[in-house]
Parts: sequence; structure tokens; C-alpha cells
Amino acid sequence: MEHVIIYADGSCKGNPGPGGWGAWIKYGNVEKELFGGEILTTNNRMELLAVIKAISVLKRPCSIKIYTDSVYVQKGMTEWLAGWKSRNWKTSDKKPVKNEDLWRQLDEVSQGHQIEWNWVKGHSGDLGNERADSLANRGVEEILNV
Repeated sequence: MEHVIIYADGSCKGNPGPGGWGAWIKYGNVEKELFGGEILTTNNRMELLAVIKAISVLKRPCSIKIYTDSVYVQKGMTEWLAGWKSRNWKTSDKKPVKNEDLWRQLDEVSQGHQIEWNWVKGHSGDLGNERADSLANRGVEEILNV
């Protein structure tokens, strides 16, 4: 099984507002950068989309270490997802799960992979996180320059 490292980040100028997502993927000697954006979105949606896009480019089941500065993404996948699914996509207080469409996509693209979800403090000098942040900002810039 291939060992893959993914750093993913989202960015939003205003919340909601124009946003971008970025991901840096490393496997073996290969590196890949991904980024994009949306004109009207939220930071949490961009954080989720960064991970979805990164996992989606993998062509076979992999052992993945994902690094995110989003507690929302990390806890969502490690602590909350199973409960949301068991309650038909409702929170513990019976409200609809926010960003359900993207949580469903992330759940689907994660299937078949062995994933370790790691939280890293943002803007603290972690090179992978800084690179993903830079890519997310490129995604915002690209949207704003269209």
C-alpha cells in the first residue's frame, strides 16, 4: 500500500466570502499541488474541499497521513462522523449537520484508504501547513482575478 502525506488548508476572505482551498500531496519522490476556489463560501467548506480534492486524486487505496489546521475537519472525521451517520445526518441536538454535502463526499472518498487524521497548529511554521495555506490563498486570488 502506498504511503501518502497530505497537507490541506482552506482560506476565506470574509466568512462567508470568496474562498480558496489548497493541498500539497507527497508520495515517494512525487509531489503534487492542488488549489482552487469559490466566489461565495465559508472557511469550513474550503477546509473540507481541500481534503476531498486531495484524496480524490489518489488512484488506488493508500495509507494516508492527513495534516490539517482545522479542528472541524479533524474532529469531524475522528469523533463526529459516525454519530451523524447513525442519526441520519443530524447533530446530537437533532439539528441538520452543516456542510452535509461535503461531509458525505469526504466520507465517500475516504473509503478504502487507511487514514490518520492529524491536527497541526496553523501559521506556526510547519512547512507543509504553510505550503497548503499558500496554495489556498492562490485559490482565492485566482477566483478574485477572474
